[in-house]
Amino acid sequence: MTTAHEMESAEQALTRYARAPLWERLLYATRPKFFPASMLPVLAGSAWGYSVAGRFDWLLFTLALAATVCLHAAANVLNDVGDDSGGTDRVNNERIYPYTGGSRFIQRGILSANDMRRFGLVLLAAAAALGVALLLLRGMPILWFGLLGAALAVLYSLGPFRLNASGLGELAVGLAFGVLPITGAAWLQSGSIDLPLLVFSLPVTSWVTAILLINEVPDRRADGASGKRTLPVRIGLGATATLYGLLHVSAAGLTVLLSVWGVLPPLAPAVPLLVLLPMFAAANTIRKAADDRERMTRAIETTLGIHTAGSLWLAACAIYTGVAG
Repeated sequence: MTTAHEMESAEQALTRYARAPLWERLLYATRPKFFPASMLPVLAGSAWGYSVAGRFDWLLFTLALAATVCLHAAANVLNDVGDDSGGTDRVNNERIYPYTGGSRFIQRGILSANDMRRFGLVLLAAAAALGVALLLLRGMPILWFGLLGAALAVLYSLGPFRLNASGLGELAVGLAFGVLPITGAAWLQSGSIDLPLLVFSLPVTSWVTAILLINEVPDRRADGASGKRTLPVRIGLGATATLYGLLHVSAAGLTVLLSVWGVLPPLAPAVPLLVLLPMFAAANTIRKAADDRERMTRAIETTLGIHTAGSLWLAACAIYTGVAG
């Protein structure tokens, strides 16, 4: 159950948002605290593109970053709509504020479900407009990146598929916040996609998938009761902890591979290997203390920190390779 302190903090925030002007309510409905999950992959991919091309196009980077954030914001808003219609957020009294359980804007009447749905569509339109600008600058291939990103943003929560309820949500998030933005941003800068780039995208894909996976743990009972069958609902806490650990171990192993190939510098595996230490504690929390809210909060924050540190480190390694080369 949500603690009294958490309930007070959440209520204070929601009360403040309810009194805020419309623009501020719309901003916080997108859950901007989570935007690093989409911004950092664009940075890492752009750094890779620079290392290949030997130059950096700031306009392309800025447009790609803005388009990706708009897609991420649309996905967050539409996710609240989907979870409200599915009943998940309404029955969830175990969320860990502010990380899990949605924004609660619809349930508190801060914005209606129709308002959120329309706002999500506006954000998708903004992403499309930015995509058109990129298409005019770089050609038709960018269309496929944009279409796939938009499809994942919508189908994750809405439509007949509802990927987040069918056991495919974790894979969809990995693609949408790992492989897709990294390869797309790299292609914009360099005009090429190859096997080393795809491998380079996979550690970030693993780290962002781990964020979603651990965030689903506190919500597992509400999700299960409402038919939202995420992986923690389907496979249980033990297997979820194992999968969480494997995601991080694979990220470290792939970075070692990139270093052995000579694609990244010899020290590139240092941070991905170092973050395995706090990762094991987080995995143990999933396995043995999933109902300990204080420990779960630390585990979620650890996972967010691993993604941030790892993504920035890989971007720095790619830039170093470009400078040194």
